Amino acid sequence: MSFLLLLIFSALAVSAVAAWFSIVGLMAIFPAAAVAILSMGVVLEIAKLVTASWLYKNWDTAGVLLKTYFTSAVVILSIITSMGIFGFLSKAHLEQTISQGGTNVLQIQNLERQIQNEERLITDGETLLSQLDDTVATLIEYDRIRGRQGAIAVREGQQAQRNEITTSIQSSITRIDELSQKLLPLQEERMALEVEVGPIKYISELIYGESDKETLDNAVRFVIILLVLVFDPLAILLVVSANMTWAQLKGERITFAKLDDDAVHEEIIPEQQPEDGVVGGLGDEVQLQAAVLDDTDVLEIDDTQLRKLDRSTRDKLRWLIDRKRDERSPT
Repeated sequence: MSFLLLLIFSALAVSAVAAWFSIVGLMAIFPAAAVAILSMGVVLEIAKLVTASWLYKNWDTAGVLLKTYFTSAVVILSIITSMGIFGFLSKAHLEQTISQGGTNVLQIQNLERQIQNEERLITDGETLLSQLDDTVATLIEYDRIRGRQGAIAVREGQQAQRNEITTSIQSSITRIDELSQKLLPLQEERMALEVEVGPIKYISELIYGESDKETLDNAVRFVIILLVLVFDPLAILLVVSANMTWAQLKGERITFAKLDDDAVHEEIIPEQQPEDGVVGGLGDEVQLQAAVLDDTDVLEIDDTQLRKLDRSTRDKLRWLIDRKRDERSPT
């Protein structure tokens, strides 16, 4: 009984969590009808579990059309639940990516772009200075040092331009230092985020051999699909298993056991003796020794005698007779 209670608790717990994930996921897909989705989801989740239980209990007696529809309904509802779970987990992953990494990435990219612009200004300034130096060097090479067009005069004429270029370069260097100070904490935050997504990076490398953004998303999607494939089917099967265990405890279902096991002797044919002095009211043909499952006596029981028993005992004896006949039949 304790195992049955544990099984029921597990079934209800998994079903409740799956229902919650599914409903929240469906509400994210249809945000304009959140209340309607909530009501529909709760009702359908309960109906799905009840339908699965009913199918198990009445599979042998229900009509083909009813079984077909109920089975299809359970499968479709399970798919819808799985879609909701997929939506919920995908939404959670996207929210984490945006909240923890999206703004950070944009800020880093903006600062890096500004640094690149300043570096380009420095490169352009240094190129201009180099060109001015080349002009003076050419004049010196041709021994044109003095005079109005000499190297000295040209150098003095370049001085204002050189000062402007030098000031621009120094300003860019200072600006780069300031931007680098702003960039450093963002890069540290980015590294901390990469540590958080480290496990999924290893999964991505294991599956795809890479760990870039696209393969990371694919790895997350793969993990979500695995969870979806397990979640709702497990909830349904746990509910069915709880029904099976309950039926076994009530004696409505026979569990497999060895025929020479004493426990089987006690469970299959209770040692009760009715008023006529025989087991289960079977008549004179089956004596008390049938309670110990003598092969010959058990196989001699016919349908007329079985109909005199209650349903539970009748089902158990029929199961036992079939097993005995299977053992005797040539392979």
